[in-house]
Amino acid sequence: MAQFLRGKQAGIQRDFSAGLDPGQFALDIVERYGINSQISAIAYEPVQSLLAVGTSDTQYGSGQIYVFGQGRVSVTFALPRKASVKLLQFCADKVVCVDSKNDLSIYSLVTTRIIATYAPPSHITALLTDPTLDYALLGLQNGEIVSYDMDRQGVAPFKISNLWISQNPRARILPVVSLAFHPRNIGSLLIGYLEGAAIFSFPQNKPTNFFQYSIPAGAPGGDSDPVSSNRARSPRLIQATWHPTGTFILTGHEDSSLVVWDPKDGRKILARTLEATNVDIPGGSHGSPDPRAGTFAMKEPLFRIAWCAKENPDDTGLLIAGGSPTTVLAKGLNFIELGLTPNYATSPWQLLSDHFEKPKRQHLLPTPPGAEVVDFCLIPRKSPHFAGSQDPIAVIALLASGAITTLSFPSGHPISPTNQLHVSLSFVHPFINRIAMAYVERTQWLGMTENRPRGPSILKGGIQAKNTLKQFTNRNIIQTAHADGTIRAWDAGHGDEIENGASLQIDIARAVGRASEVDITQMAMSGATGELSVGLRTGEVIIFRWGRNEHFGKELPHTEASSHGLETIKDRAEPGLKEGLLPLSLLDQQNGPVTALKTSDVGFVAAGFEGGNIAVIDLRGPAVIFNAGIGDLAAKSNKRGTFRKSNSQQTTASEWPTCVSFGIMNLDGEDYSSMLLFVGTNLGRLATLKLLPEVGRGYTVQPAGAVSLDDKVISISALDADTGVPADASQSVFAGLRNGVTVNGVLLVVTNSSLRIYKPAAAKGAHKAWDDYSCLVANVVHFGAQGYVLVSLFSDGRARAFSIPGLKEVGAVRVNDTLDMRRFSEAIITDAGDIFGWAGPSEIAALNIWGAGDDLSRSLDKIFNVEALIPPRPTISNMQWLSGTTYITPTDMDKLIGGPDRPPSQRMIEQMRADEQAQRMADRQVQAAGASSSAATAAPGSANESYWAYMQRQIQERTENLGMTGESMGKLEDNSSGFAEDMSKFVSKQKKKAVMGVIGSKFGF
Repeated sequence: MAQFLRGKQAGIQRDFSAGLDPGQFALDIVERYGINSQISAIAYEPVQSLLAVGTSDTQYGSGQIYVFGQGRVSVTFALPRKASVKLLQFCADKVVCVDSKNDLSIYSLVTTRIIATYAPPSHITALLTDPTLDYALLGLQNGEIVSYDMDRQGVAPFKISNLWISQNPRARILPVVSLAFHPRNIGSLLIGYLEGAAIFSFPQNKPTNFFQYSIPAGAPGGDSDPVSSNRARSPRLIQATWHPTGTFILTGHEDSSLVVWDPKDGRKILARTLEATNVDIPGGSHGSPDPRAGTFAMKEPLFRIAWCAKENPDDTGLLIAGGSPTTVLAKGLNFIELGLTPNYATSPWQLLSDHFEKPKRQHLLPTPPGAEVVDFCLIPRKSPHFAGSQDPIAVIALLASGAITTLSFPSGHPISPTNQLHVSLSFVHPFINRIAMAYVERTQWLGMTENRPRGPSILKGGIQAKNTLKQFTNRNIIQTAHADGTIRAWDAGHGDEIENGASLQIDIARAVGRASEVDITQMAMSGATGELSVGLRTGEVIIFRWGRNEHFGKELPHTEASSHGLETIKDRAEPGLKEGLLPLSLLDQQNGPVTALKTSDVGFVAAGFEGGNIAVIDLRGPAVIFNAGIGDLAAKSNKRGTFRKSNSQQTTASEWPTCVSFGIMNLDGEDYSSMLLFVGTNLGRLATLKLLPEVGRGYTVQPAGAVSLDDKVISISALDADTGVPADASQSVFAGLRNGVTVNGVLLVVTNSSLRIYKPAAAKGAHKAWDDYSCLVANVVHFGAQGYVLVSLFSDGRARAFSIPGLKEVGAVRVNDTLDMRRFSEAIITDAGDIFGWAGPSEIAALNIWGAGDDLSRSLDKIFNVEALIPPRPTISNMQWLSGTTYITPTDMDKLIGGPDRPPSQRMIEQMRADEQAQRMADRQVQAAGASSSAATAAPGSANESYWAYMQRQIQERTENLGMTGESMGKLEDNSSGFAEDMSKFVSKQKKKAVMGVIGSKFGF
């Protein structure tokens, strides 16, 4: 009976939710976007062109591994236990991870599943893999190195004991801090311990050299600390790395020293820092003059060092994260370009020292102000060798905050992640402050592909799984506002096929003409026109419109030009944007932050400000056609109603718009429909304004009435009282107003504590209150032929659905186990029943309330390309070979590490099986073509023989072929010898005849 009475009170004669029942209200996790926790590790695979990101275990989620490819290709791997990703590397068709729980986990890129885990007897402190090997070398906290066979999924017999014990037998804790194979000779391993480095030779099974950095008393050292300079010291080692050709090695230390060594005899070539050289010599430090002379500044620790090379491995440079004085304001990565390496065999010692003391140039790859780089990942063009540092085109820097930034290499220009990286990575590139949703028509979005120059693609691997395209009229277009004043818009889909996966980028900082104080508070995009309005905390409203840039490629100075209360900002379009969302106009209201914003489909924009004003912009001019305080609207209203008694405290408090919406319907007591604007405030007031056409003057705005509700207005939905469809200001209905089209509409208004359905502007209607919890976000949702319901998120962690107009609870489901309940108010409920909410600081989850309670977010994308072959590993030069360097191939390493009893690897077995299958197919083709009887009789035998019999037969046939080849070579040798003898006899005979002929002629014979 209560539901029936509410329908009568609201003026609605039908039950728009009659086809729905509680059994249809179940939650599906459709998709996840973003990164679930703080990024802790990054790795890149150039052959497959994939990027892997590992995260930490925090209160928002356990550590995970994300693998991203081109477009929307992505796969997520879960760790075997709740832990953080500590070390992460690609190795051929695998991803290798070491987590904070000391587990080694190996994942297959082919099956996208975990294939093995291993927990060594000590903590893992270093990890080393090579794409040509099936083994992972694990450096342990006790100084030992063990090997794990990733192919056979077990521990290999090879092991290296703590080599540094021979240098310092009294040392208790000597963990391995870094491991590196020789770039050209995989048989040499560079091991970094806390006290120094050592080179281990696999063929000799012993260390060949040790390197320990010591600073004598009086030398400044890397940190130039005057307190410690009076005593001798040995700074701890942070990392040891090879020169790209293996000619030198470099060690980085905790005092920010960079020390270059000769690996042949262990001599120290130079010790320097980013600013000074010869820091290990008393009185020998030389560097750029410091304007703060006489002061001591702490230095950042060295986080990571990469010895990079161009396509020519002898043309090198050092990329360094950390090591700069903390007083330096400019942050980033330091690059020391060394240039071509001198010939080691012919160059004097001084020339080698000068090569590192006086580099070709040195510059900073800048990062955002105040952002400290703690790690980085180079993006090489094609080679996975040289420790992933050969010919890089870009570098992805990991900041201390967990955000990432992409820079070109070596210039250091920032690279936008838009259409370069997966949209999930854009959530931390930089962090997102706010999201908004627009329901853009499908055909409109397919045509919204911006045209701007773009560099070479960073990620090109993987193939996205095919999904069915759901026949939705509108696409869910998310707008994300980032900390750098950039907005990106992209299709989040409905868990279906995404036809246009490209993203749009809008530079708000450029549109307002400043780089700082660009805090975006509101975004609103029109679904029919694609026009975008953006509101800032500083009070500006910027309007963008799709179009072609008339000033493409030109950097124009801004010309101050205002008209009808708006500033024209067309000349602030990005020079590199040929077609896209271009800045149109700017409204600087100077009335506080923008608190509410709406862009209609028929050319109007409404903006509310914290100062209490509401402004309406007609985009046909464009022009400001209305600007008044929310308090003035109540005073001017001829019709004023109330659903509660007025509170004097609330009337004196500050009031500002919190929600605005456009609609077309009849007002109470009128027999014609009008274009209406509804404005809800933080104090529960809801005002109605009419937008009326004027002859030759566009439109004017008039207050039509206001009502007072009981709490902050969070949602306003205009509905057709006869059909239940939204009574929004659509283009078709707006165009029909001139022909007398009428809409019998009602308003469904939701506050924190209640919801109401009534006929505007001030008529009474139906009401429902919540006493035990607060409503944080709400929207009217359509569920196919079953009807319409109101879906809301509440402070008790549940999503509830209410019938219309009876306001009866249809169903409820808990969502706080997926979404962060503290950010429910920022969630978005779409017209189709999708809920987009924050699952963490940098992750949103897309849920669907009309599901079956399933998690559909697991990716089916293919990320491994079997046709992309790993190039051969670089080898030593001829000079190195002539000088006596023992060269070890990866095949030799298989025997040295795996031992003589190791069975064939999976790759070998798969190759043999492929060969066997190919042979069988060839035999079938021979039989089908009617081959000779010998071939026909041989084919069935080979087709039915066992696998190992096939291998034995192949070896026997190879032996017979070699024997036949030997016999042929023997016959060729005999024939050649006989031919030579015959030629010799013939020549001798001809000489004899010639001599006798001469003698006969002399004697007259």
